Order: sequence, then C-alpha cells, then structure tokens
Amino acid sequence: MTTMSLDPDTPFALARYRAGDETRVGLVVGDRIRPLGSDILGRDGLNGFLGSPDWDRLGAVVSAEGEWMPLSGVTLTAPVEPRQVLQAGANYRQHVIDLVVAGLTQDQTRTPEEARVFAAKMMDDRAANGEPYFFIGLPACVVGDDVPLVLPSYSDVHDWELELAVVIGAEAFRVTRDDAMSHVAGYTIINDITTRDLVFRKDMKEIGTDWYRAKNAPGFLPTGPFLVPAPFVDPSDLNVRLELNGEVMQDASTSDLLFGIPALISGASQTMPLLTGDVLLTGSPAGNGQHWKRFLRDGDVMTGTIQGLGTQVVRCVAEESR
Repeated sequence: MTTMSLDPDTPFALARYRAGDETRVGLVVGDRIRPLGSDILGRDGLNGFLGSPDWDRLGAVVSAEGEWMPLSGVTLTAPVEPRQVLQAGANYRQHVIDLVVAGLTQDQTRTPEEARVFAAKMMDDRAANGEPYFFIGLPACVVGDDVPLVLPSYSDVHDWELELAVVIGAEAFRVTRDDAMSHVAGYTIINDITTRDLVFRKDMKEIGTDWYRAKNAPGFLPTGPFLVPAPFVDPSDLNVRLELNGEVMQDASTSDLLFGIPALISGASQTMPLLTGDVLLTGSPAGNGQHWKRFLRDGDVMTGTIQGLGTQVVRCVAEESR
C-alpha cells in the first residue's frame, strides 16, 4: 500500500508506523505524523487508549511542537491491533438484490423486473425482521503499508471487497442497538480479499461455505492507513469507492447498508464480547471481481477510498514472482 495525506476535513487521526525494530503509535495531521507515547496517550499502547479514548487530549497536541515527520518519510503498518475480526456478509441492499435477481432469472420463470420487485421485498423484510450475517477472520491477516498483497498460486480468482470497518472502543457484550455507538472508538478502511473458488466446499456441499480457506491467506485484510476518531465520522452516508488500475469498480454509499452499525455491533456482541481494538467489517457493495468477471493479477493496483478516512493503495504480487 502507499499512503496519501489525511483528508483536510479530518482534524487528525491515529496511525502505526515502523521505527527500526519497533512499531509506534502516531498522530497524523494532514501530511505529517508525530509519535505518541504513553505520556501523551495517558494509557499504555493503542488499545489501552482506545478503551477510553480522550480525543480532546490528542487535539491539544495537533498544534504543539514536537517530533513531526512527513508521512512520506515513514512506513505505515495496520492502524489497529485487533484480537478478533468480525465480518458482516450480504449487507448492502442493492448488491444483494442484484445477486438474487441473477439467481431468480436463470430459469426464466420471472422477468428481470418481477425478480427485482421480489428481491427488494425480500431485503426490506430481512432488514425489518432479520439478523445480520457474521463470520470471523484471523487477526494475523490484518496488514498495512509495509506488506504487498501476495496472490496465492493455488487459485486465479482472488477478489476484492472494500469495506468500512468499525474499531471497537470500550468492550461491548450483549449491548442494545441504542447503546452500541458508545462502544465505537473510530473507523478505518479494510479490503476483504476473497478466493472465490474456495468459498464453497466441493467435497462436502452440504456443509456450505469455507470462509477460513477463502478469506484468510497472509495479507488478506489490507487495513488503513488511518484510524479516524468516531467524533469525526458520520458513518450513515459515506462514499465507498474502489478503483482497479484507475478504473472504477465499486462506488456506493454506506446509506445502502441493510443493517447499520448499531445493529451490527449489537448483533455481534450477543454471542461474544467485542474487545477493545477489535474490528467489525460492515460488508462490501456491488462491483467486486465476481461481478465484473475480472480477478486480481500480478501487478494490479487497487486504490480504495472511503470518504473522510483516507485512501488505501494495495499492490498485488503473484506468489511465484515474490
């Protein structure tokens, strides 16, 4: 990944960067970054701070003298240190409608218009009466600026899914939707890479999906570059846009989420506590490689932008050429 400057409308954000053999927490303002030690954070480490974030404390540092460095002069890594990664599937209304319509029109018993009306009603009923669909990822797959996306040689159908990711602040366990947002520390960008031909087991079709093999190769969760504080973000209507080699593939708004962030946090927290620093992916809109019948190749460059959260650039490298 290659990092650009922070959105000028975002007062500041957090990042993590390499300093020799160490990884440090940094405060990002525009195109500059400075280290944040426990004396400034008021806590030990990033997750210690996120458990009870004092954004005003960091805001006071924005204009202070200190060890400011150009962002271009440091190597960023993932801006989070999750112990758990929760992922929401089939959560963009229009995307799921398109998938349902494609399935319903294969046998020609419905016209595309009839199928779309049926699918839209199905999604609206799901949003009103259903529950979010979750699966889990491996925290070890979360990587940042210092790691290219190596495309495993066992498949030619590695796909992209750009997503808004919620970073958990105070631990959330069986919280209500009304209380859920008080457990959000901030937001970041994650590209949920998926190997399409491994999603469904061919040898045990009755078991269904195999998310472990399909989504958890090394580096399959490119994350960041920034962790933007929750007070600076209105997640209800953010543009989510991914370009592949300069061509727009995904371009949608989080306003199309079937289950919004309060519903996702509440739903996920009913089973297991969401811990400080964990990330919760909210789903990906239409326009992945499966839709375009075009999958990732050696040399591809994905540029993912979410409004207010910055831009993530991921470069793909074939495994055999590594």
